Amino acid sequence: MTSPQPTDPEAGTANKAWLPPVAAVLVVAVGVAFALLREQPADPVARGVEAPEFDLPLLGASPKRITLADIDGQVVLLNFWASWCKPCEDEMPAMDRLYRALQPEGFEMLAVSVDEETALVERFQERLGVSFPILLDPAQDVSRRYQTTGFPESLLIDKNGMIVERYIGPRDWDHTIYAKRIRKLLKER
Repeated sequence: MTSPQPTDPEAGTANKAWLPPVAAVLVVAVGVAFALLREQPADPVARGVEAPEFDLPLLGASPKRITLADIDGQVVLLNFWASWCKPCEDEMPAMDRLYRALQPEGFEMLAVSVDEETALVERFQERLGVSFPILLDPAQDVSRRYQTTGFPESLLIDKNGMIVERYIGPRDWDHTIYAKRIRKLLKER
């Protein structure tokens, strides 16, 4: 019978010495890969920033589409809304009065509906009788690009395509303060 060999407590540790450094390298590599592959947050869409481009269908004018480039050189109020939003509905008559008053001076208003069903938007427009263009954003891609937080939400864009102001919530758009601000922008080069 052979006697058992004594065990060496140090035996095999040289073979495992590489584990901590390799594990550290793997952890760092995974962290770097995660940071590189992770979607980076978009820059804020705020005052003084160029308005993001968009391309949306115009309600009732199939296949007509409107882009921000189409209205280059105009002062624009870009309004995001939904037919189910009572504050949105409440501000629409004042928006229409503002649009009718300032549109001949070079002002453009675009109301971007986030409704999924075009028929709802058509009925809404007919019921309220608004005259400004309504664009359709059922997937809310443009709404997300503009980082809206709720409805209604509006952005005032100058002739150079720069955001002048973000308005969260409904407004009395035909109040003189808004007309005065827009006229000032219309006079700027």
